Amino acid sequence: MTLHQNEIAVDEALVGALLAAQRPEWAQLPLAPAGSGTDNTLYRLGDDLLVRLPRTPGNGRSVGKERRWLPRLAPRLTRAVPEPVHAGTPTDAFPVAWSDYRWIDGEEAGPDTVSDWAAFGADLAATVRELHAVDLMGATRGDDLSWYRGGSLRPCDEPVSASFADCRAAEGAEFDVDTLERLWRAGLALPDPAAPHVWLHGDLKPTNHLVRDGGLHAVIDFGALSVGFPDAEHATVWDLPPEARHAYWNALGLDDATWAAATCLPDSAGGRRSDRSGCCSGPRRREPRAGRLVGKARKNLGR
Repeated sequence: MTLHQNEIAVDEALVGALLAAQRPEWAQLPLAPAGSGTDNTLYRLGDDLLVRLPRTPGNGRSVGKERRWLPRLAPRLTRAVPEPVHAGTPTDAFPVAWSDYRWIDGEEAGPDTVSDWAAFGADLAATVRELHAVDLMGATRGDDLSWYRGGSLRPCDEPVSASFADCRAAEGAEFDVDTLERLWRAGLALPDPAAPHVWLHGDLKPTNHLVRDGGLHAVIDFGALSVGFPDAEHATVWDLPPEARHAYWNALGLDDATWAAATCLPDSAGGRRSDRSGCCSGPRRREPRAGRLVGKARKNLGR
């Protein structure tokens, strides 16, 4: 399914041609579609490899970032992360950099794969703690390591406020816009985080976690890897079931202000998807997550 106006057409014949030209020793391995996300198309190659191709020229920017930083981060993390094994170069037929990775066995996190959501939340918190403790190795919040998550909420106010207006103007809107705006304004009133910048995965939604034997095995899709305030990491944890959120919150010892800021971080425009799913006073309350719902509203309105 085409998602972008400037999407690059990809099929098995194209992927096979890229491999034949750049990695001929792999060209005869079985090749099969392995899903796609908003940013990338995936093909499984043999038993041990994954081909990952950006869907648009703009998505190609994350390829170099993952190649550079994932090999440096992986040795410092207990859970598995993607391992780049080949840097694919652009061609006339596919004019964007692409990559091959080691295949990681596992299933997406969900009710049919996770046996204990509380344990899953605690394990995810441990992974976040490890990532945030890794030295920045000279990296700064700039160039390809800067994203809206990890900064102040205030620069997001203009597009989010525009979304409120669009929602109110839409016929048949399914969102309590007044409540969402109240939560958003409360988030804007919070002070900026005081903690130093850290490494951020940036998109820890359930579909970016692989499960094996009922527990967290790997964290994938580092396309949103960035440097910024640690509060931003907790935003997508709102997509997990309550038991996982509570365990995550308790394991990291997050205070109410930190959790409130994470609650209000907006979703990316159009509702970014993975490659493989009041400002509240804490996860014990089941109020709407303002930012995520605003992002979904924008998507439903065609923004």
